[in-house]
Amino acid sequence: MTPALTSKRRAAIEKRQRAATLITGGTGFLGSHLVRQLVEDGAKDLRVMATSIPDWLVDLGVETFSGSITDPEDVKRAVEGITEVYHLAGKVSRERKDAREMYEIHVEGTRLLCDAAKAAGVKTMVLASTSGTIAVSEDGEVIPDETYPAPLEIVSRWPYYASKTYQEMAALERFSGRGLRLVIMNPSLLLGPGDDRLSSTKVVLDFMAKKISAVPTGGASFVDARDAALTFRNAMKKGRHGERYLLGAANWTFNKFFGRLERLTKVSAPRFALPARIAVGGAQLVDSFFRQWDWASPVEPGAIEMAQYYWYLNCAKAARELSFKPRDPSETLHDTVSYLRQNFLGSNAFGK
Repeated sequence: MTPALTSKRRAAIEKRQRAATLITGGTGFLGSHLVRQLVEDGAKDLRVMATSIPDWLVDLGVETFSGSITDPEDVKRAVEGITEVYHLAGKVSRERKDAREMYEIHVEGTRLLCDAAKAAGVKTMVLASTSGTIAVSEDGEVIPDETYPAPLEIVSRWPYYASKTYQEMAALERFSGRGLRLVIMNPSLLLGPGDDRLSSTKVVLDFMAKKISAVPTGGASFVDARDAALTFRNAMKKGRHGERYLLGAANWTFNKFFGRLERLTKVSAPRFALPARIAVGGAQLVDSFFRQWDWASPVEPGAIEMAQYYWYLNCAKAARELSFKPRDPSETLHDTVSYLRQNFLGSNAFGK
């Protein structure tokens, strides 16, 4: 570690008594955009909590706090002197083996944070959930808004969405009372530059690497992570207590989504489409065979099953109350492709 970084870490520690805003999960895809935007706009007294602290975060000059959202002592110390919280800490996985860990992070961690925040005098919390707790259906003609009945019979099949559903319930139960404000944000698939962990943009990378051989029958919604971060900031200022806000810039079939990617990347989109039952059943059979021999499976049955549904949404409420104005989806896709090409495939991969 260089002397410069050492001094910056020391300066960050010295800010501890002044911090007023806590951001959990500030090193993730959405969190990194949120932190950078706040710093660029001159926000002061920021504390970022993460399990590990990268140098880029230290370089921003914010206070850093290394800890786990599932550790009661870490959480208690993280909220000391805090008045508002952006709760973004989480784990994205389609693997059923990660179900317990996701429940502990999303549900138990949120309960710990809400209880500690109330005790420490926090007044406002903005919680990052997902549009998948509300906006998923078997019918492409249905465009759910925040009043849509929770599709529990669908999302309960997948541990990630099930745990996020319970996370919302836990937050609404624990962070309530006079003078408290909880705002739940439900962004769709996050795209754009900066996803160094491939938590959201792997589908685009897989397309560019020609790993997608068939077109799913469903459809997706997506939103630029930079626009989502800005709307989270607006939610901190004027979001209503107990309300959910869906965020999405486009509702496209996968056929249209891959077609747009084909024009951007010059990689041919898959032309073959399988009926949903055959696609899911085949993926499960292949996955089972590979796992039996303890080999890495070339397919993700959960992802293939999810892609047979429609994840469309109506974001009019966020536009009306939080000034949500997403950029052109084509710009988001262009920037996503450029970032992945430069950071994962080489700048000259698949053309310029």
